[in-house]
Amino acid sequence: MTEKEYNDCVTLYADNVFRYLLKNLRHEEDAKDIVQGAFEKLWINRENVITDTAKSYLFTIAYHLMIDHTRKYKRVEYRETIEEGKLTTPVSSSARRLLEEALSRLNDIQRSLILLKDYEGYKYDEIAAITGLSESQVKVYLHRARLQLRAYIVQPENII
Repeated sequence: MTEKEYNDCVTLYADNVFRYLLKNLRHEEDAKDIVQGAFEKLWINRENVITDTAKSYLFTIAYHLMIDHTRKYKRVEYRETIEEGKLTTPVSSSARRLLEEALSRLNDIQRSLILLKDYEGYKYDEIAAITGLSESQVKVYLHRARLQLRAYIVQPENII
């Protein structure tokens, strides 16, 4: 990977990686730190990385750095909320709040899988490569996570 290709990766993928980490960690500064760490590792290993696989490589590094971070700071829980203007989606604020609350009820692996599949659009085999799970495990965990999300969202007190 050349310096220009690395810079192109930063331009193309920094926002996607940041958004993925922010939705998982719900803490902006930690997400920025992990994005920076992921791009640092990409820079260090740029000679061994094929440009076509840079996005997957970045998400793999970011995922593992995020897991390390959550293990390290598991006892610390951040109460900051994501500013409404930071993430733009065509969903009402009450629906967004309900979805964020439903996602927060999932365990770390399930939440990561949902975000990789449904928010970032990765295929099952790509998610398996990023997370280190088998493709069948990814499918099973996603299915269970979606069942939990549905069960929470359709409760009478949560219907919008």
